[in-house]
Amino acid sequence: MKLLQEVSYVKLVLFALAPLIFAGLILFPEVLDPDKPVIAYMAGIALLMAIWWMTEIVPLAVTALLPVALFPLLGIMSGKTVASTYFNHIIFLFIGGFLMALAMEKWHLHRRIALRLLLLIGLSPSRLLLGFMLTSAFLSMWVSNTATTMMMVPILLSIIAKMEEMNRSSALKKMEKGLLLSIAYAASIGGVATLIGTPPNLSFVRIFKIYFPDAPDISFAQWLLFALPLSLILLAVTYIYLYLLFFKKSQVNFTDGQTVIEQEYKQLGPMQYEEKWVLGLFITLALLWLFRRPIDLGYFTIPGWSQIFRHQKWITDGNVAILIGVLLFLIPAKNQTKSYFLMDWRTAERIPWGIILLFGGGFALASGFKDSGLSAFIGQHLSGLQSWHPILILLIIITTITFLTELTSNTATVETFLPILAAMAVATQVNPLFLMIPATIAGSFAFMLPVATPPNAIVFGSKKLKIADMMQTGFWLNIMAILILTLVAYLYMNWVFGINLQTMPNWAQ
Repeated sequence: MKLLQEVSYVKLVLFALAPLIFAGLILFPEVLDPDKPVIAYMAGIALLMAIWWMTEIVPLAVTALLPVALFPLLGIMSGKTVASTYFNHIIFLFIGGFLMALAMEKWHLHRRIALRLLLLIGLSPSRLLLGFMLTSAFLSMWVSNTATTMMMVPILLSIIAKMEEMNRSSALKKMEKGLLLSIAYAASIGGVATLIGTPPNLSFVRIFKIYFPDAPDISFAQWLLFALPLSLILLAVTYIYLYLLFFKKSQVNFTDGQTVIEQEYKQLGPMQYEEKWVLGLFITLALLWLFRRPIDLGYFTIPGWSQIFRHQKWITDGNVAILIGVLLFLIPAKNQTKSYFLMDWRTAERIPWGIILLFGGGFALASGFKDSGLSAFIGQHLSGLQSWHPILILLIIITTITFLTELTSNTATVETFLPILAAMAVATQVNPLFLMIPATIAGSFAFMLPVATPPNAIVFGSKKLKIADMMQTGFWLNIMAILILTLVAYLYMNWVFGINLQTMPNWAQ
């Protein structure tokens, strides 16, 4: 009875309907592919998890565990294999980043940073929004969007906590949601601007070269020339959209706030020993993330520090995060009333383990899409679009990948679709770049669900947002991103990459 009072009727209906859809696809798999029933099985699980994640009647982490129970039973993936998908370098990046965030909070470094940022940026909500978006987008061009979000969210939460002391209006809660979403969105949008900004971009370069070894290399500068304007346009649209949605009618009042912040910052006094160590490790972590891999600027290359190691390709951002996280447990503290070291396990237990399971469920779902053939099944149905106008083909491909990525890893989705699009381009005598580049970028434009991208999951892990908040805001941003990407690709990409839709290049014959 209590559940009926707390949950809407629509959510209850959807919750009950999901198992029926799942059962229907299990009993009648031939509706999708008579020769491969596993495709229908995987579709049933995906729909079941998607609907249950949307309703939130069952805890999100519990729904995320469904692949462990169902994949082996339905022959999609072995129990050992599906279990291994729940822990990888992204998970360790998440854990290491949270350890750093908790250390900053423990020694009140986050308070010092928050007050300093408030003094630099000012207390105007619109300026805060712009500042966080530009910072997140710029960092994501060079650092993984996951690492960027991990760095930015604790700083934002600290600023919000200080604002709450000055103003407790409901408008502040609304503004808080807008700022959190702005970090996730800007991190994803900024990542597409460079070849190293997000994994799908690198996947495109590798797959494109495998299929078309004689094609000219896609340079860092050439990609930047196309993707940076696209990124800036979408950032501007997103800023206006979030401002109108969360800030325009805000009644938040920060009268005399500047003076209060200045006084409180002075009261902090000089930085303490523990604060200096945590700040030093934080900066070190950011620099190690930034310069781990070589940065090719076209005219010269900034070497990456991982090159000094024999197995440089084995090193990931997750390894770096855990290395710094372990150091937090090894460096002694002078103020031992709190703990003997900079970090203690009691503090570390506050890591949101439920979000880690949510991550794992998204990774398992992505692997299931790929291994079952469901992604390929969906992609192959695009082959019938060859007689349509090029801009309509682009629109359908971008839309399909954008919304499919809401339920799957963007890297897995892009890596599944790119070979199909390469073959489709050759069959239809269309320059492969015309289809493959927009498809790659579309993989980073999923803004609706926590499992869509790591930045989405991280801001959701703050527990300040609900699924409904993300879906209502993200759906319309998805639509805007689809239209902008389609138009920019059709009108501008051809000039940058020398694409002629009337002729097929020799390297693609």
